[in-house]
Amino acid sequence: MNQELRRKLDRITDILWAGGVTNPVTYIEQLSYLIYLKLLDEEESNRELKARLLGKTKNGNGQLLFPQQAERFRWSKWRFMSGVELRDFLRDEVFRYMGSLVKEEPQIAEYFRDAVLEITDPNVLKQVIDELDSIEFNKLGTDVKGDIFEYLLTHLGQSALNGQFRTPRQIRTMMVEMVDPDLGDTIYDPACGTGGFLIDTIEYILAKYSTEPTEDPIYGAEWLERKAKELGLLDKEEDIDKIDHKRRAEILGKVKEAIPTLQTNRKGPGEKIPNWGVLERSIYGIDVSRQMMRIAMMNLVLHGIRKANVKRANTLSEMGGLSEDDLTRRYKVILSNPPFAGVLPKESIRKDLPTHSKKSELLFLGVMMEALAPGGRCAVIVPEGLLFGSTSAHVELRRKLVEDFELLAVVSLPAGVFKPYAGVKTGVLVFRKPENSGGKKKKKSGKVWFYEVRADGFDPDKISGGGRPETPERNDIPDLLVKWKEYKKSGFKKPPGVEAGTLLEPESDEPRCWWASIKAIEGNGYNLAAGRYKPQIAERAPDEDPAELIKEVLAIEKEIAKGLEKLLKEVEAVE
Repeated sequence: MNQELRRKLDRITDILWAGGVTNPVTYIEQLSYLIYLKLLDEEESNRELKARLLGKTKNGNGQLLFPQQAERFRWSKWRFMSGVELRDFLRDEVFRYMGSLVKEEPQIAEYFRDAVLEITDPNVLKQVIDELDSIEFNKLGTDVKGDIFEYLLTHLGQSALNGQFRTPRQIRTMMVEMVDPDLGDTIYDPACGTGGFLIDTIEYILAKYSTEPTEDPIYGAEWLERKAKELGLLDKEEDIDKIDHKRRAEILGKVKEAIPTLQTNRKGPGEKIPNWGVLERSIYGIDVSRQMMRIAMMNLVLHGIRKANVKRANTLSEMGGLSEDDLTRRYKVILSNPPFAGVLPKESIRKDLPTHSKKSELLFLGVMMEALAPGGRCAVIVPEGLLFGSTSAHVELRRKLVEDFELLAVVSLPAGVFKPYAGVKTGVLVFRKPENSGGKKKKKSGKVWFYEVRADGFDPDKISGGGRPETPERNDIPDLLVKWKEYKKSGFKKPPGVEAGTLLEPESDEPRCWWASIKAIEGNGYNLAAGRYKPQIAERAPDEDPAELIKEVLAIEKEIAKGLEKLLKEVEAVE
């Protein structure tokens, strides 16, 4: 995304902020309405062109969205209005029309159902529309359109309104790579928020199916440009986005040589994907907030996924809006960071979950265990209390996870991962459902791998500009992923590191990873806290001769005895 486009987006957010729309969730939702209307107008122009070339009013994408009398609802028809006339027409007629397309375009209708225009100042609305009108979305690549929305979503990093905040990219990237999604896998997030996990999964699959995927640091292209110039790999006036693919890869390689712990992720156009519809239809997301659902949908649309199955519902509730299909569908890949806090009334909780708890963190884990298809993989962020909680509900759910599933890894995350808006200690559970589970319990001969991430590429203590400053030289995640690949290559039979309870040689490096047998975990009440099984480092025995030490102690004792005798004589003399 170039500087000019970034400046436009900054101007838009500044205009909204000055106009009183200061809640980041709200102004991103409001912008998503307007961007969607602009995209639909551009798409309509493409449909009209195809229709003229084919001599029809229909094409492969269906009928025109704005036939005859509905032409007036198009962006290009009303964007020249101003004042109260513009605001009222958009609020009362355009939104209503878009929400009425239940039969023609059900996803658009769902998007605009109950939509409310909250940019009430006509002058602010006009300025925002003028800025957006200068962006020709149909001329931008999918990656650039995706970057636009990702850039807007960074504003959410400065707030945690109603618990809505985004999972840091470095953690999402790690989790996606660990479950290794592929084309044809059904992908699900039961608490999708802004759609971060869904987007990262799509980008991971696209990179897999690209001839020349690009690799970037998790900090973005701008950071790479700054670092390359610091290292003398780029001239001061050069733009990293304008150099060729080969040179960019060489520059990144040299930066990684200078910073071996630099974490990266890959992107690509996915031109080798044989059927785009397969990818679109494989994406599923649910969120209880309609605002979040809309933001996730727009995020997906701008990343080229128009027909994802994203809906508003409460995935924990018997009456939460889930259809029979939603309840019975099983997924090959589940990735999520569900809400940790919250207690649901017992009568409203789904009866099909493998837990009778009322705590949301246990219920969400139960949802994922229930929704996973045979052979499916799940990576989920959980509060650390879930790993060692002693209530019967905690222990029983962990027992089912260990015995009925294949618990592959427990990743301990640093306490600062979710700063500045939360300091809760968390971990990641990675597990899969056996192909031939058939209700049979897993033999207690397996192993669980533990990895302690002490640094994640960002400063754990400082906060700057609404987030934590980058520390690429301190990041354990690349090492974790290298060891994970070794573990996976062994068929998850040989976890890296030493066994729990091993006493390491004196002055050994503090271990990053270790493993415990299912039997050992059972013996510890199914406690899954990584620290419970961490190997200890032995203390070095003293080099001195024991006999000499004893002689030294005796000499000291004699000196003490002499001193006491002298003191006793002085006391007796005074008496």
